[in-house]
Amino acid sequence: QVQLVESGGGLVQPGGSLRLTCAASGIIFSAYRMGWYRQAPGKQRELVASITSGGSTNHVDSVKGRFTISRDNAKNTVYLQMNSLKPEDTAVYYCKGSYYVNNFWGQGTQVTVSS
Repeated sequence: QVQLVESGGGLVQPGGSLRLTCAASGIIFSAYRMGWYRQAPGKQRELVASITSGGSTNHVDSVKGRFTISRDNAKNTVYLQMNSLKPEDTAVYYCKGSYYVNNFWGQGTQVTVSS
């Protein structure tokens, strides 16, 4: 049974930091491309950052220089370090694992940036 479990969300003030964690089970984690997506109320889900099985990363322009995706294959875990958070970063953040036609999603974790 495949499971992706996100954690680390919460309420933070503008300028603050959070680290999201996605723990995977039931897959050969090291073979999977992993991604973080987010969905704000009334908006479509969008890619935030991704990391290949080889460790190459991609961050969308709106988070470059503020967010960093990383992975620890020994722990079957992918992280999203979020710094300098802005109110517009408020969303539910989802973890996704992809391998060819196989795609798995976590349940999401809420991030709220507000004073």
